[in-house]
Amino acid sequence: MDLFFRIIKFGLTGLLGMAIDFGATWLFKEKIKVNKYVANAIGFTLAVTNNYLINRVWTFQSTNTNWGTEFSKFIIVSLIGLALNTFIIYLFHQRKNGTNFYLAKFIAIGIVFVWNFIANQMFTFR
Repeated sequence: MDLFFRIIKFGLTGLLGMAIDFGATWLFKEKIKVNKYVANAIGFTLAVTNNYLINRVWTFQSTNTNWGTEFSKFIIVSLIGLALNTFIIYLFHQRKNGTNFYLAKFIAIGIVFVWNFIANQMFTFR
């Protein structure tokens, strides 16, 4: 049962991270008038940092004192997840008879969620 609740916590943390990513990107792009790619990088960075902190304390309850290494591992897992997400969208939207972009993104989110959870459980917070 512990694994089930850990997955739920990871998912809730991810939803909060998504809200932070979109919110910060919108704020920096639309209100502060930062370049859209810089705004996107800021949103992604804030979301990853938030997700690391919450997952460290709440989801995985890490007691690792070497948080710098742990955070670096989390960033690596997140960047691989971002690349995987982009590849899956490309594969389904561009290559598989033009699957609707948002359906492709939905499929990618599901696959990357599984990747991120397993990689963080086995690599980042083991």
